[in-house]
Amino acid sequence: AGLFSWHPLLMALAFSFLMTEALLIFSPETSLLRSFSRKVKVRVHWVLQLLALLCALLGLGIITYNKHLNGKAHFVTWHGLTGLLTVLYASGQCAGGVLLLYPKLMKNWTLAKLKLYHATSGLVGYLLGCASLMLGMCSLWFTTSVTSVSWYLAMLCPLLTSLVIMNQVSNAYLYRKRSQH
Repeated sequence: AGLFSWHPLLMALAFSFLMTEALLIFSPETSLLRSFSRKVKVRVHWVLQLLALLCALLGLGIITYNKHLNGKAHFVTWHGLTGLLTVLYASGQCAGGVLLLYPKLMKNWTLAKLKLYHATSGLVGYLLGCASLMLGMCSLWFTTSVTSVSWYLAMLCPLLTSLVIMNQVSNAYLYRKRSQH
């Protein structure tokens, strides 16, 4: 269980903490960096997202290696498949974020359209990460380790944070739309 235990820790750190914080930075209501410039918020967002991706890649590498050591098949459960898709998606989303730093690379796209697509696809990736975490909480390992009320409380964490993030992203979008008119 020593090597394996790093997998849930790193994935929870990546998707429940770092990515959540990276998305909340842009919230006009809940951001700790509310008074900072957009440029600072973007840089902090980038750092947190990069750390989240590194934790996710390390978590994926650890579980892959652990399965290999134990002669177990990998990517055969809904959690494994969703987790792989989530890490690949997060990698692509980070690459897409580079386009926002260098929008001239996308000559036929406006910066506003790039931001909208990045935010929307980022929300999809975040929800995918939450779904993967919840599927992991349905695994035999988790359900034998965490029981009764604790299991339900653990399951509420990604569910509630995903609702908060969806609300914050939609509010930030509506706030920006209203301030443009």
